[in-house]
Amino acid sequence: MSTFDFGFEDSDDFDDPARRARLTELIDAYESEGEQYLDSAALEDLAAYYFDEERFEDALGVMERLAETQPFTSDVHVRRGLLLSALGRHEDALDAYDAALELSPADPETLTNRGVALDRLGRFEDALDAYDEALSLSPGRPDVLFNRGVTLERAGRLEEAAGAFERCVDTHPEHPEAWYELGYCYDRLGRNEESADCYERHIDEAPYSPDAWYNRGIVLNRLGRYEEAADSYDMALVIDEEFASAHYNRGNALANLGRLDEAIASYEAVLELEGRDAATAYNIALAHEERGAYEEALSYYRRALDEEPAYADAWYGLGCCLDAAGRPEEALEALDHALDEEPERAAYHHARADCAYRLERFDEALSAYATAADLDSGGGAAEALLGRAETLYALQRPADALETYHAVLQREPQSADVHFRQAKAFFATGRPDAGLRSLRTALNLDDDLRADLQRLYPELADDPHARRRLGLD
Repeated sequence: MSTFDFGFEDSDDFDDPARRARLTELIDAYESEGEQYLDSAALEDLAAYYFDEERFEDALGVMERLAETQPFTSDVHVRRGLLLSALGRHEDALDAYDAALELSPADPETLTNRGVALDRLGRFEDALDAYDEALSLSPGRPDVLFNRGVTLERAGRLEEAAGAFERCVDTHPEHPEAWYELGYCYDRLGRNEESADCYERHIDEAPYSPDAWYNRGIVLNRLGRYEEAADSYDMALVIDEEFASAHYNRGNALANLGRLDEAIASYEAVLELEGRDAATAYNIALAHEERGAYEEALSYYRRALDEEPAYADAWYGLGCCLDAAGRPEEALEALDHALDEEPERAAYHHARADCAYRLERFDEALSAYATAADLDSGGGAAEALLGRAETLYALQRPADALETYHAVLQREPQSADVHFRQAKAFFATGRPDAGLRSLRTALNLDDDLRADLQRLYPELADDPHARRRLGLD
């Protein structure tokens, strides 16, 4: 939200020795003489000094004195309003702006300040009315367009907010805050390329803005431009090395690039800055697991769970990591914890089914694969059904397995792997011709499966008739 220049001249030269000496005398005189010290010019200097020092209560006290001596000066009431807003007293600020407008009703700056106060009170429609009145008096004013955009943004009217910011940058392309807010609106509207461009325009005007570099990184990461995203987070961290969110998201970008050691270092920086954090420990665990460093991964999954015992994804990650480390019994226990927290997650049931299958607990696997397939509305359902088909075959129920393979192929008819696996069920049910057709289809779809044929179907690989049927000769 924009704030406006307090309006006093000469506040930039308080560091001048002569000016400073005079101010010291004025402050001593004002604070000691009180009611008797009423020189207007001196009071203006004092108010400007207090404002510059962010001593808003003191500045307001001076302005109240000025209002008593200059009750018909609109500028005094405007400055009172700005100070009251700075102190969070927005209702009182409105009264001050109304007093100013009674004296100078066609002042677009006062109307804009009034709109800002109304916005901060959550009176968005009234704020917009004030901005529109200001624009009717001074069309195209960048401060009005900008604050109008902010109010629309806060009201959730993002398309209209973007329009206001677009008008602002069209007429005043050097307005960095407008570019920033336009980038934010585009981000929220899913217009990622345009959002990144706007953040870059903001950075052109204000290159030392860590938030702009950070937000640019977020958008670029969403676009899959991970290298550029990581560079953007790096710039944010050059400006503010303790920007924990930038370290965290830099870690995400680097993980997406497969630069896992660097990603872990970024996540560790977050823990150094913010202490124990479940989500960060979880991401470190994922990176270690992807590196094949299972013991380190297990340690961080447990750290995440120490911080947040109901963290379902951490239980799931722990279970998958235990399974990958060859500890399926412990993996099942962890996955059961995950399902206790979130029983409707298809991936958790699928992982549990895989563990049960490896332990040859086939009845459990069948049930878990069926649940995973029922819960998954996407591509994972076919994979779960394939697991169920393999389990039925392991239970020596090849006819039931064939029905399930058929259900998978209805979803993924071009899956060479499913055709290849299905063949064994055809052979087991006494349908060798169908089995050979299934294998031939698989090999036509993926010639690399020839290497698996000798291993899985050695009797066919040595049979001249089968070889001709399969197109191997």
